[in-house]
Amino acid sequence: MAPILALQKISKRFGAVVVASDIDLSVAEGEALGIIGPNGAGKTTLFAMIAGTVPADAGRITFAGHDITNLTPERRCRDGIARSFQIPQPFGGMTVFENLVVAAAFGGRRRERDAYPRCVEILGQCGLIDKANRPAGSLTLIDRKRLELARALATNPRLVLLDEVAGGLVEHECAELVALIKTLRATGLSIIWIEHVVHALIAVVDRLVALHGGRLIAEGAPREVIRSPAVAEIYMGIPADA
Repeated sequence: MAPILALQKISKRFGAVVVASDIDLSVAEGEALGIIGPNGAGKTTLFAMIAGTVPADAGRITFAGHDITNLTPERRCRDGIARSFQIPQPFGGMTVFENLVVAAAFGGRRRERDAYPRCVEILGQCGLIDKANRPAGSLTLIDRKRLELARALATNPRLVLLDEVAGGLVEHECAELVALIKTLRATGLSIIWIEHVVHALIAVVDRLVALHGGRLIAEGAPREVIRSPAVAEIYMGIPADA
């Protein structure tokens, strides 16, 4: 089966700083892929290149069999790529429901009223139905994270990019979010998830890659990657040959 997303020899630098160097990476339809790496490894820039907010210097990106390398972020969203952000920034003066309607109308190409039933369904799915009429700016952190995910779902994506959605949550909140992401996986949604809360990540993903210095240094089954000498070295300073 052809991958839903494929990156071929993707490279990016900012001046002398290399944030991506000849990266080859693919994600299968319905797969959940995790990405780990220390701060500055290039993880968020990789997401930005997939979403189209940062152009790659070289390489090719295909989605659902089509070359999207030069497409705008808006076009990529409408074609089925959605992204959440590490720091949720909803439209604080709008209600939770209105936030979803905006995402569905502009990202999911739905007429406003036609989007209402799906938005209500997503609110229920994400545990926000009882907060539908609250201003988004009044939400707690966990509910802002839920809303960030709900807004991504409202665009009707085939692939969702999750950027450190578990960050800042206490243990029981993290467990609730993991359970939610697992239910989304059951719908066939493809996921790429960047996360520092590794136990949350490996509870969900099928495959894990480690990024360091703009390069992929490990890839495979999640627990094998976590235990790999190269990953131990970048996270804990243990020499790879120790």
